[in-house]
Amino acid sequence: MSEKRKNPVKIVSLMMIITLVGKVLGLLRDRLLTINYGSGMEASAFLTASRIPRVFFDTVFASAISACLIPVFSEYLQKKGKKDAFKFAGNFITVMAVLCAVLTVLGMLFSSQLTSFFADGYDQETAKLCGSLTKIMMPTVFFTGIAFSFVGVLQSLDEFNVPAAISLVSNCAVIFYYLTLNDRYGIYGLAAAFLVAWLLQAVVQIPSLIKKGFKFTPSLSLRSDGMRQVFKLMLPVMVSTWVLPINQTINSKFGSRLFDGAGVTAIELAYNLYTVIAGVFVLSVTNYVFPRFSKENASGDGNALKKTVRDTIHTTMLIVLPMTAGMAVMARPIVDFIYGGGAFDAFSVDITSRALMVMSLGMIGYAVQSVLSRVYFAAKDGKTPLIAGAVSIISNILICWLLTDRLDVAGIAAASSISFTVNGILLLVPLRRRKLNFADRGFLLDMAKIAAATIVMAAGAYITWRWLNGFAGKLTTLVVPILAGFILYFTMAFILRLPELKLAADFAKKKLGKE
Repeated sequence: MSEKRKNPVKIVSLMMIITLVGKVLGLLRDRLLTINYGSGMEASAFLTASRIPRVFFDTVFASAISACLIPVFSEYLQKKGKKDAFKFAGNFITVMAVLCAVLTVLGMLFSSQLTSFFADGYDQETAKLCGSLTKIMMPTVFFTGIAFSFVGVLQSLDEFNVPAAISLVSNCAVIFYYLTLNDRYGIYGLAAAFLVAWLLQAVVQIPSLIKKGFKFTPSLSLRSDGMRQVFKLMLPVMVSTWVLPINQTINSKFGSRLFDGAGVTAIELAYNLYTVIAGVFVLSVTNYVFPRFSKENASGDGNALKKTVRDTIHTTMLIVLPMTAGMAVMARPIVDFIYGGGAFDAFSVDITSRALMVMSLGMIGYAVQSVLSRVYFAAKDGKTPLIAGAVSIISNILICWLLTDRLDVAGIAAASSISFTVNGILLLVPLRRRKLNFADRGFLLDMAKIAAATIVMAAGAYITWRWLNGFAGKLTTLVVPILAGFILYFTMAFILRLPELKLAADFAKKKLGKE
């Protein structure tokens, strides 16, 4: 066993730091968008145009790469060795590259029609701009396919830090454009900058692949044993992972009908903040444990898999529950601090913060479904996530239809939160049949303790914010309540003797003792 495998906490912690830096740069990138373009026509058109290729990729190929490559590649490593695993990876990357290229061309040819579908509330001028920007950015589908394939190979080989850093590189490229070239080339140049940024996500991983000994052997064989496994798993997995991109498409469509299209900007920016805060921890954990789920499933060690699932959910909830409450009570100062100013006026802050506050309530469901979907994918079961995902999508459509007119952006955000929650619940239920049910009395008691600590934290943060609001600056009004809530939460968690806090305290004592 390698040193890395002996120190999962160290690996995940470093991944979280790298991911956090990348996400902070992503927030800076979005702030530069709002300062330069506000929530007007160009911002709305650009955000929809950048969404279209991502939805194309997510609905068709992201599932195959994240949920099919890693389990099959891990099985090859376990049973046949690196040579055959690398041969399969070369076959997989070649096939995905060709399919992504075809999708790219189709997207460019039908960019106007795609704009009409994704944002039917835009006026003629906004729709025309969105179509032009979509045509420029569609090749990101191809670059993303290559980049994510490289991520799957590296994660299967226990390299997690470089894949975690790819968003850091791409965000730096876009920020460089804003600071140097935006005044000259405007929104069209920004679209080109995004294209270059996604290319860089693939390029920066090549040295690590070479270091790992990976040799790319192109092959378009669709009948190899590995590709047969991929295609067998791909369709149900693909449909099951449509939840997020399809729901985003639905939400964007409804948002385009609000406030002359500004609803799109509010929903997109709120979602970006949501994924920044949730993604730093949740995605770091799931990216680390997915290869482990796959290896434990391939080895047939059911007890080890059950323990890994339990520990992952437990630790995730320790962080996600306070994140949910903190984002809900601090939505307005967060949005005002990050996006407020320049062309992003008080109205834009108001609608974006309302969307973020309601959207944050779905973070628990988001975290649970992110972890559990990978448990099913590791077992090569796409049917269960497929059913859960289909129900989730239907619930999102219905709630958007029922609440958008009544609650505007908050109604769309509510649909997103409920959809995530439904998905998470439907993935929890079948675990008993698989003998992976981890919700025993001790687990539920710990969840109650976490909830109690979260309530104290949220109350403390909110009271502090209300006290400071009106006479303190934006930074103070944001940071002081967050620090107060942080201190209250971990103090309560320590008093209630949550196991992770006890382990951390014991670890600190050992380290201090050595010094």
